[in-house]
Amino acid sequence: MKQLVIIGARGFGREVYSLAQQAVGYGEDFIVKGFLDDNSDALDGFSNYPKILSSVEDYQIQNTDVFICALGSIKWSAFYANQILNKGGEFINLIDKEATIRQNVKLGVGVLISKGSIISNDVSIGDFTHIMSYCILGHDVQVDKNSRLGDYVFVGGYTKVADQVFIAVRAIILDRLQIGKGATVGAGSVVIRNVKENSTVFGNPAKKIEF
Repeated sequence: MKQLVIIGARGFGREVYSLAQQAVGYGEDFIVKGFLDDNSDALDGFSNYPKILSSVEDYQIQNTDVFICALGSIKWSAFYANQILNKGGEFINLIDKEATIRQNVKLGVGVLISKGSIISNDVSIGDFTHIMSYCILGHDVQVDKNSRLGDYVFVGGYTKVADQVFIAVRAIILDRLQIGKGATVGAGSVVIRNVKENSTVFGNPAKKIEF
C-alpha cells in the first residue's frame, strides 16, 4: 500500500489531510504517512494529525511514498512540488468521494478535487491544480497547471484558465473566456470578458484593479 506524504502542515495541510481520508482509494490504495514542513512546531496545539516527518529539503523518499502538495501559495506549491519531482517523487490525485467526474475528463498529477465539485464532460485539469468544494466546471473547460479555484466557483463551458491562476470563492466565469497566466479573480466576481496575464479583476462585472 502507498504511503501518502502531505507537503505542508499548516491550515491548508490539515484540510488536505481530512480530504485524503474522504478520497477515492483511501485505506485501499494509500494511507497517510505524515507531513513535510520546515516548521517542526506547525502542529503544536492541534490533535489527531499524523506527525511532521521532516522538511522537504531533508526528506529521503521511500519506495512506497506518494505525495500531494497542500500549500496555500501557488508560488510555493510549485516550488516544493518541483523539489520532490527532482528527487524522483511520485504525486497522486485526491478526489473526494462526493465529487462528480463525468466522461472523458483528463487530470494531471497532484490534483485536488474537493467535496461536492462537478467536473463536466471533456474537461482538462493540469498538474497541481486545486479545485475546492462545490465548484462547477462546465463542459470542455481547460484549467492549466498550478491554478486554484476556491469554493463555489463556476466556470462556463469552453473557458480556458491558464497556469498559476487564482479564482477566489464564489466567482463566476462565463462561457468561452480566456483567463491569462498568473491572473487573480476576486471573491464573488462575475467575469464577462477575457482577463489578461498577471492582472487582478474584481466586481460585477469584474474590472481590473490596481494595488
